[in-house]
Amino acid sequence: MNVSRIALVTGVAASSVLLLSGTAFAHVSVQPQGEAAKGGYATVNFKVPNERDNASTVKLEVSLPADHPMASAMPQPIPGWKAVVTKSKLAKPLEVHGKQITEAPSKITWTADGGKIGPGEFQQFPVSLGRLPEDADQLVFKAIQTYSNKEVVRWIEEAKEGAAEPESPAPVLKLSAAAEDEHGAAATGASAKDAKNAKDAKNAGHDEDMKSEAASDSDSDTTARILGIVGILVGVAGVAFGVLAGRRRSA
Repeated sequence: MNVSRIALVTGVAASSVLLLSGTAFAHVSVQPQGEAAKGGYATVNFKVPNERDNASTVKLEVSLPADHPMASAMPQPIPGWKAVVTKSKLAKPLEVHGKQITEAPSKITWTADGGKIGPGEFQQFPVSLGRLPEDADQLVFKAIQTYSNKEVVRWIEEAKEGAAEPESPAPVLKLSAAAEDEHGAAATGASAKDAKNAKDAKNAGHDEDMKSEAASDSDSDTTARILGIVGILVGVAGVAFGVLAGRRRSA
């Protein structure tokens, strides 16, 4: 094997090690199910990978953004896990659907209750959130991951614009443009489609009524013509009968 071939093999091996090490260290992240529109409600998944070969993840704590408090945070039940929502008093009350909210969810804690995230596995923790702020492009959720060997990993570092991703980045939820309807663009589209279908059905019914009325008018006109012709024939027959009768009397 010549020198250039040895260098090539060594380079490929080194690249493979870097690639594998890069994919092995994933971090806690958050993604919406569908869309997370400003001013609306959304269901999001906190994805938690297990990065250890000798321990399991047994606890996850997610802090909700204090600078953009939300009135509602409802975790979806997960078999083998217990979820607890912690609320905190607000410095400035929120107004939701005409009501004043003086406290809001500040943290969600999932604790293993017969479940776990084993080595080489991940778990998703779905949460319904709302209402999302209208004056922000993203929300930062700081997370703390605890392993069965008591190791704690803090995913709390916020990325700075123009800088490299931090070693332990906090999960970030990107918000999309506000929908016309607070329940989301899909609901608005469905409403518009329903309205169009109703209008089309109404127009179709109107057209059928017009056709039925036209057919009825046509039938009435035909009947009138037939009756008119019959009347004329009866009249002619009557005149003819009268003439013949008069001639017989004269004879």
